[in-house]
Amino acid sequence: MATTLTLKDIPDAVYQRLKISAQTNRRSLNREAIVCLETALLPAKLGPGERLARARELRATLSPAKFKACDIETFKGQGRA
Repeated sequence: MATTLTLKDIPDAVYQRLKISAQTNRRSLNREAIVCLETALLPAKLGPGERLARARELRATLSPAKFKACDIETFKGQGRA
């Protein structure tokens, strides 16, 4: 169920930016405020392509791998019966 929220004492500069953004995106002020709140407060859902790109960027920042794939498989098997 949707909830109604009334905002008071919004600074003029914030109101003007919201109004311009709403006009630019062809939305009502209410819808633009909701979109802004959702963007700021809800976790972003990443698509597979963006997730992969972020993983590659992270990998590029890490130091070179010290273990080979066969070493990793050996480590994974250690201690398992």
